[in-house]
Amino acid sequence: MVLLGSTGSIGAATLSVARGYHLEVETLVAGKNADRLNEQIAEFHPKRVVVADRATAEKVNFAGVKYGDAAILEAIEESRSDLVVNALVGSTGLAPTLKTVALGKRLALANKESLVCAGAFIDTARITPIDSEHFGIKYLLADRAIRRLIITASGGALRDLPIEAIEHAPIEAVLRHPNWSMGAKITIDSATMVNKLFELLEARWLFGAHEIDALIERSSAIHAMIEFADGCISAQASRTDMRLAIAYAVLGELNEPIAGGIDLTALEPIRFEPIDSARYPVWAIKEPLLQTPALGVVINAANEAAIERYRAHEISFGAIARTVLAAFERFSAAPVSIDHALALHDEVLGWTKSFLCKPISLTLFVLLSIAR
Repeated sequence: MVLLGSTGSIGAATLSVARGYHLEVETLVAGKNADRLNEQIAEFHPKRVVVADRATAEKVNFAGVKYGDAAILEAIEESRSDLVVNALVGSTGLAPTLKTVALGKRLALANKESLVCAGAFIDTARITPIDSEHFGIKYLLADRAIRRLIITASGGALRDLPIEAIEHAPIEAVLRHPNWSMGAKITIDSATMVNKLFELLEARWLFGAHEIDALIERSSAIHAMIEFADGCISAQASRTDMRLAIAYAVLGELNEPIAGGIDLTALEPIRFEPIDSARYPVWAIKEPLLQTPALGVVINAANEAAIERYRAHEISFGAIARTVLAAFERFSAAPVSIDHALALHDEVLGWTKSFLCKPISLTLFVLLSIAR
């Protein structure tokens, strides 16, 4: 396989699957974690290695290591492997997704931003999702009429924090996810619920569904549900372990409990809760966003820039959501081509970096969104 994002949590889980099933890892692509990458190189002996920048490349123990976005695309093209696992974080993962699909290779996709930004312009036929929620949907799909797809959310690190304290939540609190061990950006996205907006858009493009919703399920034992036309609901439950979805994407099938089974008698009581826009303001745009899903590129760009400013202590946590809502209100014309989407992404990034994040009335914004 070609593994993009090897030093992150999903990359580590993918290498665990490769280790367990003696799979060749032909190419490793990582960011700036040279120490972890060197350990992976020593174990898996890849033929190609790419990192984020020259400074990192100088710390990597691999002859011929390359760096930069162009080198990632070159490595995908030169690799003989038919399978690319894209676990890159952020919009950096979009170009590798487009390259993989263009080359006709199989794509195991964990990079949400690829479909969020350009789902309207990507052929998803060769894509296998490795998010646990979309894996759950795929696992449950049957030849029956579907009424609605439902994915679950943990609620993120601030799910029990008093609402009045959310505005100025410190980064240390935001990064303490109750159920999952993930990178900083996706953990912040979980706390704002932007992550779940992204996953709704992914489900829209992957499965062609129009009725999609999300509910909070605190234990993360149930990942997805399908409500069929006859009123029955099927749920997919498994342990919180990414190796399950990855193994299906890489191997095609699985006949052993790679992540271990669930002890039903030890489960916490399972309860579903609606996602409240008072706690998660971005949820106010769920319906208008699903009605114009190509505008996901606006949400992604505004969110990436806002998170960067939050981590630099330039804005408060609450300002992330206000920035996303303001961008969605300002940039209302959906892109009509991949080039248009990429240009719009850059335009929103530039605008967001100077946005003052002034408070916005949530009630007024909801009314404006419905009017659109």
